Amino acid sequence: MNVSLPRELKKRVDEQVKTGGYGTASEYLRDLLRRARERQLRRRIDAGLVEAVQEGAQAVMDESDWASIRRAARAEVTKAKRKS
Repeated sequence: MNVSLPRELKKRVDEQVKTGGYGTASEYLRDLLRRARERQLRRRIDAGLVEAVQEGAQAVMDESDWASIRRAARAEVTKAKRKS
């Protein structure tokens, strides 16, 4: 796949490759697309949660639920640190 970008967008991509730790423009664009997909998924999840709360849904959480949430949060922090 080839993508043509206006000069300003190409300049932005080139800057991100240089300063963002990406090896190539393709690597940067793949990461950008993955992040966009993740944001879209999060929005869908958030919308579902908001809808559930508005409808009065309730969930009882036990220690294993909280442990799972903590593990997921730690994994996200570790992942973010690696990218920094």
